[in-house]
Amino acid sequence: MVQAYILIQTEVGKAAAVAAEIAALTGVVTAEDVTGPYDVIVRAEAADVDELGQLVVARVQGVPGITRTLTCPVVKL
Repeated sequence: MVQAYILIQTEVGKAAAVAAEIAALTGVVTAEDVTGPYDVIVRAEAADVDELGQLVVARVQGVPGITRTLTCPVVKL
């Protein structure tokens, strides 16, 4: 199991709608509006890195209102 945080920047005024739509995607554990340089932070999980990549590129980045994403995989040190 691979887990990651996805930091998302949105168009002005779109954070709530983006978070709500992303929260419904399979593989998304949480999607929350935040303040600061990012507008939405998502916690996601997938079976492997390839599946995580498909989630981010094919589904998350396809949500209207997103301008940029940064995916941060969780590591166990």
